[in-house]
Amino acid sequence: MSTEIKAPVFPESVAEGTVATWHKQPGEACSRDELIVDIETDKVVLEVVAPADGVIEEIIKNEGDTVESGEVVGKFKEGAKGESKPAEGKKEESKEEAPKEEAASEASSGEAILSPAARKLAEENNVDPNSIKGTGKDGRVTKEDVQNHVDSAKSSGGASAPQPAAGMPEVNVSQGERPEKRVPMTRLRASIAKRLVNAQQSAAMLTTFNEVNMGPIMEMRKQYQDSFVKRHGIKLGFMSFFTKAATEALKRFPAVNASIDGNDMVYHGYQDIGVAVSTDRGLVVPVLRDSDAMGLADIEKKIVEYGTKAKEGKLAIEDMTGGTFTITNGGIFGSLISTPILNPPQTAILGMHKIQERPMAVNGKVEIQPMMYLALSYDHRMIDGKEAVQFLVAIKEMLEDPARILLDV
Repeated sequence: MSTEIKAPVFPESVAEGTVATWHKQPGEACSRDELIVDIETDKVVLEVVAPADGVIEEIIKNEGDTVESGEVVGKFKEGAKGESKPAEGKKEESKEEAPKEEAASEASSGEAILSPAARKLAEENNVDPNSIKGTGKDGRVTKEDVQNHVDSAKSSGGASAPQPAAGMPEVNVSQGERPEKRVPMTRLRASIAKRLVNAQQSAAMLTTFNEVNMGPIMEMRKQYQDSFVKRHGIKLGFMSFFTKAATEALKRFPAVNASIDGNDMVYHGYQDIGVAVSTDRGLVVPVLRDSDAMGLADIEKKIVEYGTKAKEGKLAIEDMTGGTFTITNGGIFGSLISTPILNPPQTAILGMHKIQERPMAVNGKVEIQPMMYLALSYDHRMIDGKEAVQFLVAIKEMLEDPARILLDV
């Protein structure tokens, strides 16, 4: 029985999507609930799975084509696994012989046979497919083979030569040549670019800076890390402290937790904090909802969960919808100081940075302290400079004396 393969029903905020990757080709067998095609929107990548055991009968929308919500992208034929019609006038066994002959000819040419998903993953990680031993049918290199190869290279330290950043195309440069490579911008990255430009053009954006002594937090982590891991099964990081400090500060300065909707200023009686996460596809901001009701362990677990989902492309639109304030941590990449861009319609964003030991004056003496610069970008249409500075000072004071978070002082 033939059925239609349709794009998922998009949320109201998503107008259309793009066919990113067909993981199965016409005539290729697939099992029930097996991933067959990825649909990329401007927020997340949505997966379409096989409705039953059978084969892909026809692909209607090719990779790169634009699709609307619920639109038919292909046809699926239910039946026994591996079922496909042999070409007219050929023997039944030719159905199996043809792929083998094709595989043999490709193998003899020295080129590995890759599925579309495996090829895309190999390109993203700058991996030579010919260096991977395929475990699929007829020696085909699967997506899992590529991922295992990448993980193995990372665990062993990788190659000595520097590798391009994730998601960046490789351009081979020879002496005297000036090569270029044109790569279409993904829908997600195009959406990010549009939002960032719009934020700079429509908001009266300013940034105020301060610095925080991370010594007290680092000492607390060192003292309680083992007990924390034993109790909660997860490590105590810095982000949970910043989230709790920001939550308390937002309650004291409601304008920083507000948003602008046209000519209206919307004050939120809750704290939903977005945590910026970098992925190969671009920057995404999953949201920690009702952070005031979350403990440090809850925050750490949720951040790890979001990080894993982002890496695997499993973040749902619901995970990134809303948010009243955002925290971004450029310090994990080595950034010493920056001016983060607002995440509309929010009116403020906090930037964390690298912890670096610096000589500081303490009680008339010079001491070496682990310091971090903090940056708060804010929309001056909504927030006055006085509120922005006091908000950042409140975060600084709570981080330098964590007991303030518990005592609400």
